[in-house]
Amino acid sequence: MSERLNADSCKILGLYFFNGSLADALKLSRKGGLVVAPSGPGLASDLTNCGVYARALLEADLVLPDSGLMCLWQQWFGTETINRISGLTFLTGYLKSRSVEKESSFWIMPDEKQAKANLSWLSQNMDYSARECDVYIAPMYRKTGEIEDSILLNKIRESKPSTIFIQVGGGVQERLGLFLKNNLEYRPTILCTGAALAFLSGEQVRIPSWVDRFYLGWLLRCFFAPQIYIPRYLKAFRLLYLLNKFGKECPV
Repeated sequence: MSERLNADSCKILGLYFFNGSLADALKLSRKGGLVVAPSGPGLASDLTNCGVYARALLEADLVLPDSGLMCLWQQWFGTETINRISGLTFLTGYLKSRSVEKESSFWIMPDEKQAKANLSWLSQNMDYSARECDVYIAPMYRKTGEIEDSILLNKIRESKPSTIFIQVGGGVQERLGLFLKNNLEYRPTILCTGAALAFLSGEQVRIPSWVDRFYLGWLLRCFFAPQIYIPRYLKAFRLLYLLNKFGKECPV
């Protein structure tokens, strides 16, 4: 467990989720380290099926309670409630609270199409124009196990950005973040906030703040791409079984 975690945390499934305000979470993130926002489907499946994913969450410096299903469970059946901070809420707050133009940033994108849309949104809404050398199109990483990317690692070593924004899919980005954390010789902030930037740019369905606040982002995603997200969120209900059986204890 990271030395940064303290009384402002809630132990669920062996993970110490941050349980404080958005402002305090943003303040902690400025100290550097790995920041993750594990989704409900990720906790339901990857936590028990992929040891490296589980290790990434256990060794993260800040674990955000993104899963609405988990937070509702805690409210109804847990010993303490938890203040949900979604990846979308956190990334929006992070971008507003810091000057990505004045500070060095590095962006890891899933493909050229999303990179173009995401960077266009940043330019129009944050007045930020990323340099070509600060944008990396990720290869297709393996679905489980260790991730190694020496090309990416060398690029980051050369530019030494203060913040690394990882925009590849959940289940992968946490393992990639762990690889970077363990192999970089300095301590940047490594943000793994799911598809949050794609929500803002419209590359995935736009999620209004009120929808996110009422835990309904999953529903919009199911309408947006039912063939992808309906099966994914149906599998997420396994999280209820894990929460009921293990509670605060780690299932792996």
